[in-house]
Amino acid sequence: MAYLDLTFRSDALNRIVTLSVILPETAKYQKDETVTYKTLYLLHGLSDNHTAWSHQTSIERYAAQYGLAVVMPNVDRSWYTDTADGSAYFTFITKELPSFCRGFFRGMSAKREDNIIAGLSMGGYGALKAALTYPEAYGYCASLSGVTDIAYSERLNVIDEWRGIFGFTLESADELRGSHHDNFALAKKNAENKVDLPKLFLWCGEDDFLLDANRRFHAHLNELGIEHEYRESEGNHSWQWWDLHIQSALKYLLG
Repeated sequence: MAYLDLTFRSDALNRIVTLSVILPETAKYQKDETVTYKTLYLLHGLSDNHTAWSHQTSIERYAAQYGLAVVMPNVDRSWYTDTADGSAYFTFITKELPSFCRGFFRGMSAKREDNIIAGLSMGGYGALKAALTYPEAYGYCASLSGVTDIAYSERLNVIDEWRGIFGFTLESADELRGSHHDNFALAKKNAENKVDLPKLFLWCGEDDFLLDANRRFHAHLNELGIEHEYRESEGNHSWQWWDLHIQSALKYLLG
């Protein structure tokens, strides 16, 4: 595998952005321009950046098992959202970044079945939001300790910065419920429209503060008849468990 850190100017964000990329390094990709490979868009959490997955886990080794490219972008504390202050992070992640990578790296497939999006915590929210908003773009999605319920009031009360991201005051935070930011609402809309969704995997630890929200989302998906794999087991909100369960996610999603 080859590992790269690179920067480019994002039109969506109107600034220079940074990302890390892992690429399959095999003879068949180098010699045959018609050969393509799957790409995993791997999203970081609130307090991390694009280097977190490669520093804290053995993702390069796991990717090698499946011949995956891995794209790990930096999105600051944006919640993978086109923010109220005009920073189009969601557009960057779902539209501009895949287009840039496919143009820059030979072999990255644009086929739905060759694209995976996954993340932890804030990144789990972003991965689900991307997959539920643009289900035609991804064959697979995984959320580890994901913030599944963005309108969860207990969470809102400790994150004042969400005012600048989602455009609400704490007094009007209920506006998030049912909006295009709400994964519960997105899942319901897809179920009502009988949309073919990506293969979904969710994991949360039994000692994770987001466990109740993940259980609610799991129950919501069951009520809607949306097929998915939900697992909870020993663990908390830390890298020890995300390193373990990104392996579980890839094994379940890709076999």
